[in-house]
Amino acid sequence: MLNTPVPTKPEGVADEVWTQMLSASPVEARRLIRTGAFAAPTSGLCPGYAQANLIVLPREQAYDFLLFAQRNPKPCPLLEVTEVGAREATLCATDCDIATDFPRYRIYEHGELVAEVENVADYWRDDLVSFVIGCSFSFESELIEAGIEMRHNTQGRNVSMYLTGVDCVPAGSMSGKMVMSMRPIPHDQVVKAVQISGAIPKVHGAPIHIGDPSAIGVRDLAHPEFGDPVDIHEGEVPVFWACGVTPQSIVMNSKPPFAITHAPGCMLITDTKNIDLKE
Repeated sequence: MLNTPVPTKPEGVADEVWTQMLSASPVEARRLIRTGAFAAPTSGLCPGYAQANLIVLPREQAYDFLLFAQRNPKPCPLLEVTEVGAREATLCATDCDIATDFPRYRIYEHGELVAEVENVADYWRDDLVSFVIGCSFSFESELIEAGIEMRHNTQGRNVSMYLTGVDCVPAGSMSGKMVMSMRPIPHDQVVKAVQISGAIPKVHGAPIHIGDPSAIGVRDLAHPEFGDPVDIHEGEVPVFWACGVTPQSIVMNSKPPFAITHAPGCMLITDTKNIDLKE
């Protein structure tokens, strides 16, 4: 395990459970999540291991999304695509049930958010295809190792995520705007952050934008569409990475009849090590 600072406990998590999560291996963390004991954001947990976003679609829409992901690898770097109807991840993790091993999920019908739940076993269908997508939480441990603070961890909050004005490349029935996560970085550490994250393209890689939020259509940093706002100190610049919540933007815009996603910030902790994703 990397020698990283202990993240601040999220609100609503029992002390005993948080202590277990901080020392858990990825498979132990997934089992705790599966029981319903932990249903909070996963940033800072299991440092050194990749975390993942999720979108699950009916087979009829799955090809369009696969094509969309290939055309938009920055927000949608695929770690695994399941067989139709399969609930188990087999490439990025073992003993991994996609329907129970994310802390929270969202259910969409025709582009509308209709529920947020702690597991989706009751929603599962034989025609569903799961897309497991790399997450920027993965490289945060390496940024922290390099002395770069992750403000959302320090403040015990979810990362800030913004629906930008940047268009994704459309594919079939899938189109919409890119979501980006933002981390405030001191000016003299920006180059280091770009170099570290850029070495791991399978978890979004280098930032998409640095500086003026209005240039990417973000009007107010204090009001992210997803996650929580964080403090930005003097001498810091907002740095924006492509985000795996983008599929939720695509679902809301493209309106497939049914979709399951992770709740923003509530990721799958995989068995895949960051070092194995580096280029």
